[in-house]
Amino acid sequence: MAADLLDFFGEPNNTRLIDDLLTEIAVLDAVPLARSDSSIAGKTVVFTGSLETITRSEAKARAESLGAKVAGSVSARTDYVVAGADAGSKLSKARELGLTILTEAEWMALTG
Repeated sequence: MAADLLDFFGEPNNTRLIDDLLTEIAVLDAVPLARSDSSIAGKTVVFTGSLETITRSEAKARAESLGAKVAGSVSARTDYVVAGADAGSKLSKARELGLTILTEAEWMALTG
């Protein structure tokens, strides 16, 4: 795939077409899609255990798109711990610290 991209951009005709296109459009910098008006904006979330309805990466992307930070470990600065099946030491630490612990269903309801 990389070789195909190099071949495409190595063709003078293709680069000429792109240059012509760039005279007609404006290319803007990417803007993060994170929402600052959600109930979890600015909060720190930790996922632990196995999630059943979404993957870990989907859960992380959902949290980040709503303005939350996803951490890999539990600390006193953690706002929410989402505990799936077979949650282990992170869940124990969250209980020890008195943090807000959510089930996967509660997390989904909170994040819409």
